[in-house]
Amino acid sequence: MYQQMIFVNLPVNDLDASKRFFTGLGYSINAQFSDENAASVVISDTIVAMLLKKEFYSTFTTKEIADAGKTSEVLLCLSAESREKVDELVEKALAAGGTEPREPQDHGFMYGRAFDDPDGHTWEVVWMDPSTIAG
Repeated sequence: MYQQMIFVNLPVNDLDASKRFFTGLGYSINAQFSDENAASVVISDTIVAMLLKKEFYSTFTTKEIADAGKTSEVLLCLSAESREKVDELVEKALAAGGTEPREPQDHGFMYGRAFDDPDGHTWEVVWMDPSTIAG
């Protein structure tokens, strides 16, 4: 069966710092799709974050590029297999230089935390009890 992929393109201020941050979380860089203007961060088999220098990002749009440290255009959300994995990834992000923009959210059947990467993009990490998803 075909697995549709998502490529999230994000403008970054410092490509090397962003690469260090995401590899610090345990993700890899796909060198085949990376160069001095962009880094392809492999999050899973179907999720890739394309980190683009702002000058390069601007070649794909005529719109003003948002400053993610001041405005919010998107909240990126990654699933996690357990509450512990939520905490593990957020703690890695904090150790790698990220910040935590809000308190954890615990709804019993769903648990989530968030981190902001060095450019201010907010990444949410959420676990949901599989028995509530099944119905």
